[in-house]
Amino acid sequence: MHDLLHIFLPEWPMLMAFSAAAIILAITPGPDMALFLSRAINFGKAHGIMAMLGALTGVMIHTALVVFGVSVLITTAPIAFFALKIVGALYLLWLAISALRAGQNFALAKKNDGAKPKLKNSYLTGLGINLLNPKIVLFFITFLPQFVSSADPYAAYKLFSLGILFNIISLPLLIMMIFGADWLAIALTKSKWVGRAMNYGFAAIFASFAAVILTAQTRH
Repeated sequence: MHDLLHIFLPEWPMLMAFSAAAIILAITPGPDMALFLSRAINFGKAHGIMAMLGALTGVMIHTALVVFGVSVLITTAPIAFFALKIVGALYLLWLAISALRAGQNFALAKKNDGAKPKLKNSYLTGLGINLLNPKIVLFFITFLPQFVSSADPYAAYKLFSLGILFNIISLPLLIMMIFGADWLAIALTKSKWVGRAMNYGFAAIFASFAAVILTAQTRH
C-alpha cells in the first residue's frame, strides 16, 4: 500500500499544500463559478451541477495535457522543466498580487427569454468555458508541475493523481455552492467583503506558495 502511495502521490507536506491550494481555488469567484450559479438560479440546480461537471471534465483534459507535456520535458529537457517551475512560481506570485488588486467584478448572467436549455448544453457550456479560458490553461501548465521532481520516475502518475484529487476536493465544495446559489449570489454581488476575503485568501496561499517554490528551486 505504501509503495502505491509513493507512486501516485507526492510527499505529505506537498500533498497538504496542494489540497489547501485546491480548496482556495474551488471557492474563489471566477468565470466557472459565475456559470454554475447562473445556471442554478436561472434554470435549476441540475443545470448548475451539469455545468460544474463540464468544467471538472475540462480540468481532467488540462491535466492529461500537462502530464504529456511535462513527461516530455523531464525526459528530453530537464533544464526547461526547471525553468517552467521558476516561471510557474512567478506566475503564482503575479496571481496573488492580481487578487489583492482585484475589485468587485463578479457578475451573474441574466436569464434570457429563450427556451430552457437541455442539460447536455449546460454540461458542454461548462466544458467549453473551462477549456477555452487561457488563464486556466496557463495555471495548470505552471501549477501542477510544482508538485513533482524531474528525478521522480513516477512524476506522470503523480501529476494525473493530483488532477483527480483536485476534482475530488472541488466536487463537494461546488455542490454546496450550487445548492446555496441564491444566497451565495447575493453575498458575492452585494457584499464587497465576501469577495474581498476570498481574494485575500487566494493571495495569501499563492504568495506563500510561490515564495517556498522559488526558495527551494534556487537552492538546487
